[in-house]
This record gives sequence, structure tokens and C-alpha cells, in this order.
Amino acid sequence: MITKKKNFLIPGKHQKPIVSDYFYKADDNPKPIVIFCHGYKGYKDWGSWNIMAEEMAKQNLFVTKFNFSHNGGTPNQPIDFPDLEAFGNNNFIIELDDLEQVINHLFTDKSIQNQIDLSQIILIGHSRGGGIALIKANEDSRIKKVVSFAGISDIESRMPKGKELALWEKNGTAFVLNSRTKQQMPHKYQFYTSFQKHKNRLNIKNAVTNLDIPFLIVHGKKDTTVALAEAENLHKWHSKSELFIVPNMNHALDNSQPWTKNKMPENFKKVVDKTIDFIRK
Repeated sequence: MITKKKNFLIPGKHQKPIVSDYFYKADDNPKPIVIFCHGYKGYKDWGSWNIMAEEMAKQNLFVTKFNFSHNGGTPNQPIDFPDLEAFGNNNFIIELDDLEQVINHLFTDKSIQNQIDLSQIILIGHSRGGGIALIKANEDSRIKKVVSFAGISDIESRMPKGKELALWEKNGTAFVLNSRTKQQMPHKYQFYTSFQKHKNRLNIKNAVTNLDIPFLIVHGKKDTTVALAEAENLHKWHSKSELFIVPNMNHALDNSQPWTKNKMPENFKKVVDKTIDFIRK
């Protein structure tokens, strides 16, 4: 029987709470801890992330996943993006701070101390969340393994340049259409200035090169959002890394939203099985 604690709040450092979940077997056996970081325009309940968490919990892992505090969700509506103001004010430093708050919370939450092994914390991040997980894994010695699902290898190359950048600065906000929800998602110019200010810290190549923990890189060959070359770069930069390429899998790991089936997509199931093996090794 899997215990699920859904949508509880962890205080954030930036005036907004971090909406979080736990999945675990309440058997009072200390278990390795998996922390899952969603990607850009993502959230903790997207696709089959809940089924993934349940499967990992069945395999005696303690899973926590969360919404970044400024991802556009709210405590009352953790799915989708009712708070576009928060989304516009998000940046990489806020996401790193949120992840740190989630890690710290594990050490202070008395309700779970019998269930967790704090010497085994594993970060998993999807897409942009993969980049966040890698930077944090390099910064925080409490992290013992890290996994990138279709993760980015570089932030700077994703920043606009030239006229596009000048227009963003002039207008103060740029908009990106969310093709699923049809919302115009705002990005305030602070996103760019924050990146420039913290450029060295946000260098994924440096973080990965300095990592000295086991690292699993998962990527689909049919990923048209983050090129396979980015996964190959991550692999090249880290001598202890393992690259797992799935031939027919896309950027969403073959998930979609809403996910109405009671099982994971076939390719994603392979990814989750591989990840559990990697953690257990």
C-alpha cells in the first residue's frame, strides 16, 4: 500500500509556497529519497508523473515531487497556470532556491524521519528541471546521484539576442504561446538580467564537469525540443555518467496532458525501470 500526501505546502524564500507531494510505503524502513523537478511550462502532476512516483514508491523509494513556487500554479490550483504573474516573475535562481527548500524540508519533517534515508538523496529533473538538478547536485554535497530526463545542457544558448533581446528590454515583458492551454505566457525582462548576474553559477557545463557522483542521462532519439547532442555533451563532460538513449521517444518521454491511462507510456516505463536500477546500484 502506497501512502500519498498530496499538495502540502513548503514555505518558499520568495513569498510563494512550494506545493509538494510524497509517495512512499509507510513501513518504517529508511528508503533512498528521490526528488523530481518538472520542466519549463510543467508541473508535478503533468502527464504520468504520478504513476511514475507510485511505481518508484512500490520499489521501496521515497518520492517527493513539487511545483516550483513561480511555475504559475497555486495551492488551490496546482495544475496548469492560473497565476501568470508568478510565471512572469520566475527565474533560475528562484528555482534553485525552491529545490534547496525542498531538500531542507526533508531534514526537518518529523512525520517522515522513519521512512527516509537522508544519506541517499537522488535528484531527477525533466528538461529545464534537468539543468536545475545538475546545478544543485554540483552545489550540494547531500546529493548522491542525479538523473537527467531529456535535460538541457546549456542555458545561455536559449537566451534571445539582437533585436529580439532589445525588444524584450524595451517592452519589459515577452510572451510565449502555450499551445495546449492557449495562454500567452509572460516572461519579464528580469529573467534575462537574473541570468546575466548569475551566469557563472548557471553554467551547466561547469557544474557537470565538477560533479563526482553517479549521473544517468536519459534522452529520446525523437526529441525535437532538446537535441540529442545536448545529452551527448552532458555524457562527454562527466566521466562517471551513463547515457541511455531511447530510439522512438519524444521530449515529453511519450507523455501528454491530460494523461487518462492508468499506466505509463511504454518507453517511459523503460526509462523509469532503468532509473530505479540506477538508483539501486
